[in-house]
This record gives sequence, C-alpha cells and structure tokens, in this order.
Amino acid sequence: MMDMNFDRHRRLRSSANMRALVRETHLRAEDFIYPLFIVEGEQQKQEISSMPGIYQISLDLMKQELDEIVQLGIKAVILFGVPVEKDDCGTGAFHDHGIVQEATREVKKHYPELLVVADTCLCEYTDHGHCGVVKDGEVLNDESLELLVKTAVSQAQAGADIIAPSNMMDGFVVAIRHGLDEAGFKEIPIMSYAVKYSSAFYGPFREAANSAPQFGDRKTYQMDPANRLEALREAHSDIKEGADFLIVKPALSYMDIIRDVKNECHLPIVAYNVSGEYSMVKAAAANGWIDEKAIVIESLTSMKRAGADLIISYFAKDVAQWLREA
Repeated sequence: MMDMNFDRHRRLRSSANMRALVRETHLRAEDFIYPLFIVEGEQQKQEISSMPGIYQISLDLMKQELDEIVQLGIKAVILFGVPVEKDDCGTGAFHDHGIVQEATREVKKHYPELLVVADTCLCEYTDHGHCGVVKDGEVLNDESLELLVKTAVSQAQAGADIIAPSNMMDGFVVAIRHGLDEAGFKEIPIMSYAVKYSSAFYGPFREAANSAPQFGDRKTYQMDPANRLEALREAHSDIKEGADFLIVKPALSYMDIIRDVKNECHLPIVAYNVSGEYSMVKAAAANGWIDEKAIVIESLTSMKRAGADLIISYFAKDVAQWLREA
C-alpha cells in the first residue's frame, strides 16, 4: 500500500462511548428555564392551540406542574401572567396581588428552592398590547421606565429570585437596578433581555400570553433582525447599567449573535428558544416529517455550542426526561 499521510479523524468517532468521551458540548437539566403561563380563575388548564403541550394554568393547579418540574431536575421557571383585566398603563403588572406576584408566592410556598424568574414587562397587562406608556400612538421611553421599576420591585417583594425585564426601553436596566437597590433588593440579579429582535418567531407566544399589540408593531423598540453590531451595543449598554445575565432572543436564527455576545461579554448568556421555534418543530413532528427528539436535542445543543450558558425553552421538560432515559 502506498505511503500516505493524512489525518484520521474517524478514530474518535468509532463507537458511542468514544464519541461520548470526546463530546465538547453537553445538555443538562440544570441548563434550562421553563416558561409557565399563569391565568386567573380556578381549575383552568387550557392547551395553547399553536403550542401543543403548553398550557395556560391557574394558580390552584400550579402545584401539579411544579411537582413535575422539580422531579425532572429543572432548577428555574420564568413566569408570564395572563390577567383578566387590562388598562392603558398595565396596572396589573405592578399590583401587589397581580397574577405573576401571586404565582411567585405559590411557587415559593411549595418549592422555596426553585428559582423564580419574573418576566418584567407591561404588554400582557396593557389594553393596547405595547410594552410601555403610549401617547398619541407613540410608545414613550422614559415615562415607561417608572412603571417598569414599580413592576420589578413588586415582583421582588413577592419573592422573585431574578428580575427579567423584556421591554427593550432604553435605560431599563439602570432604572430597575436603581429601583431594586433603593427598595432593599441589592442582591436580586437582573436577567436582561439585552438583545431582543423584532421577530416573526414570536407569533404563538402572543396567543399564549394574549399580548399582541392592538395597533402598529414593536419595531421602534425591538431590534432589526438584519443588524449584528447593534446587538453588541445593546449588550454592552446593559452590562454598564448593571445586568447580571444577558438574554438573546430568538435563538435558532440568531446563533451568530449568541456567539458574538459570548465572545464579547463575560456574563452568563441565556438563549431564548422562542415559541415559533417550538411550534415549527411540533408541527413538523405531528406530520411525521421529522424525528422530534433528535431535532430538539440537536438544535438545543447547537445553542449551547454557539455560546449559551442557559436556555429558556418550552422543550425543557421533554429534554430533561430524555436525558434521564439516556
């Protein structure tokens, strides 16, 4: 045989154990934050039509859901409230007995060690569906900050472990950091939706949270999907203002951004595997076109490989179960 000199990469792929030995990226149950949609009323458990397997649940049914989450080894949930009443300034977001505040207390009553991430925004609570104060058809930045601070403080008072502002108003991190500190919550971290694009992938979420804007869109405060450098400007601003985690949202079509932010910033990076990403997989799997488990594991592993330390995902329970069975 002729003398040849080439690299034999296949040596490290020769068996399942060999591949596992040299695997660079791993998924763990502890990597995930599981979203919960909490509604008012009693004995409410309604499947979201565009998100099979995901439910709006009422406070009195949370215990069963929490039991499963904890049993699977998931360490954190993110809470989204779906109130009955809305008004022009989103009063329900910062009411002491708002739906997220009550849901936080319910989590802590049953599982004090389970981390509660409180989504801090106004869109689910405003009758116009925008993430801030609206005047003459314009979303006002600075006027919205005051309400967002009240919301964050109220959530911390209810027992939230992490405040996650998702509104994309300029200055929201420094305003909330100052408000939390002034209220005695200096140790509560901020998980900032630092890089949040104005994306078509959010469609199913807006059904789940009943939060679609009633006029216009959110392009004046969420980012243009075509922009890359803007993501780094946003991330650096939030770091300077006091963020403790940085969220990139969406994830699947923005893994270049996840990697950019990871390379530039030395905070934990959170990828939000959003509703549209979830629903596309579910729809394809329901039609028998893909292997759901294989696709989900591959896509979430890709998010971690791109640089995500944590992943907010509607697949979290499924993946945690699959990891146990592996």
